[in-house]
Amino acid sequence: MLLGVIADDFTGASDIANTIAKGYRTTAGLSTTQFLGIPNEPAPGDCEAGVVALKTRSIPAAEAVAQSLQALSWLRKQGCRQIVFKYCSTFDSTPEGNIGPVGEALASALGAKGVIVCPAFPGAGRTLYQGNLFVGDVPLNESSLRTHPLNPMTDSDLRRWLRLQSQEPVGFVPWRVVRNGGNAIRNALDEAARQGEVLVVVDAISDEDLLEIGEAAAGVPLLTGGSGIALGLARNFAADRSARSAGRGFEGIAGPEAIIAGSCSQATLQQIAYHAQYHPVMPIAVETVMDGALDVYAVTDFVLAHGGRAPLVYSSDTPEKVAALQDRYGRETVAGRLDNLFAAVARELVSRGIRRLVVAGGETSGAVVSALDLDALTIGPEIAPGVPVLTNKAPLALALKSGNFGQQDFFERALAIMEGKLPEGGRLT
Repeated sequence: MLLGVIADDFTGASDIANTIAKGYRTTAGLSTTQFLGIPNEPAPGDCEAGVVALKTRSIPAAEAVAQSLQALSWLRKQGCRQIVFKYCSTFDSTPEGNIGPVGEALASALGAKGVIVCPAFPGAGRTLYQGNLFVGDVPLNESSLRTHPLNPMTDSDLRRWLRLQSQEPVGFVPWRVVRNGGNAIRNALDEAARQGEVLVVVDAISDEDLLEIGEAAAGVPLLTGGSGIALGLARNFAADRSARSAGRGFEGIAGPEAIIAGSCSQATLQQIAYHAQYHPVMPIAVETVMDGALDVYAVTDFVLAHGGRAPLVYSSDTPEKVAALQDRYGRETVAGRLDNLFAAVARELVSRGIRRLVVAGGETSGAVVSALDLDALTIGPEIAPGVPVLTNKAPLALALKSGNFGQQDFFERALAIMEGKLPEGGRLT
C-alpha cells in the first residue's frame, strides 16, 4: 500500500476513495479499497490506496483521536508512505474538535509539522481564500451549514476555528503564495514547521491550486483535507505503482433495491422531492419513532411491497422543523433513535434480499454500514462527483451519499449505474 487515508465518516471515505481511484486528467488512479472500520487482517495484495472509514466526526474528541491513531497504526503496517486525514469539505466540527485534536495527534505520531490543512474542493463549490471557506459564492457561516444539526459552522475563518481546537500554533499559506506553485508552497510549509506551527491552513480556489498543493506534498508523511486534496497525489507515486482505472471490469449488480435518506441538506431535500414525482416514498415522522409507534417491519414492508419502483424512505426535513424536534426531544436522542431505526431497516432489508442500497447522509450511512457488518468495499464507477458505487462479495452494491452531493435525479441514477446501466439523456429509463 502506497497511500493511506483515515476518513472521519463513511460518505467522506467513499468521496476520497472515488477521487483517488478515478485519477485526474492524464493521471491514472490508484487501485483503491475502502475499509469499513479498522481491519483485523492485512490489506489485499493489489491495494495501492487504502481508505479506512471511521465514524469519528461527531463523537468526543478523545475517542476520535484514539480510533484515528489505531487506524494509523494499521495503515503503517501495510507499508503506507503517506497518510491523509480526510474530513468534510465544509470542515464540519465544533470549537472542541475533532479536526484539530485528530490532526495534531496524527502529526505527533508521525513527527510532522507544517501539515497541510485544506478542505477546498472547487469542483463541489468549496473554495478557501484568505483562510475563509466558501460554499459557492457565500462564506461558510452564511450557508445552510450554519444550521447543521450536529456541527453548525458559525465562522468561515478556518484559522480562528482551528485555533479553538488546537494546542499548537496554527499557520497559514495564502493564495498569493499558492499561485506561485508547488515549490513556493513547500517552502512556506517548511518555514511554518521551523516556527513550530503544526497545522497550516492553505488557500485553494481552483483544481490547479490543489494540484500544486499535491506537488508540494510529495514525500511528506501527513496532510489533511477534503477529498479534493487527493487530486494531485496519485501522480506522486507514478514511478512505483501499477494503478488501474477505477470501475474497470464492473458488470453491475442486479436485484431488489431500496433508498434510505436521513440527511436534511438542501440538496437531499430537492432530490427527495424530485424522486417523489416518479417513485413511491415513505416519510418517517420523528414523533412516531420517538414514541415507538413505528417499527422496523412497517418500513421494510413498504420497501418490499414496492420492489422494482425504486422505493425511498426518509426522515429528512427542513432545518426549522429539525431544530424544533431537537428542542423537544434532545439533539443526540433524535439522531440516535433515527440512526438505530435506519440501521435496523437496512439490516432487515439486506437479509430479505435487497442487493442495491442507496443511503443519503453521513451519519445515516455510518449507522447503516456498521449495522451491515461489512469489512471492505471495492470502488466502482462514479455516480456523481464524490460518490462511487461500492461493492462487496455478497454481492451487494452500495452508494453512500453525503447530504449536499449529487444531481437532482441522483437516486434513480445511482440504482441504474449500480445495475450496470448507463444514463440515457435526461431522466433514466
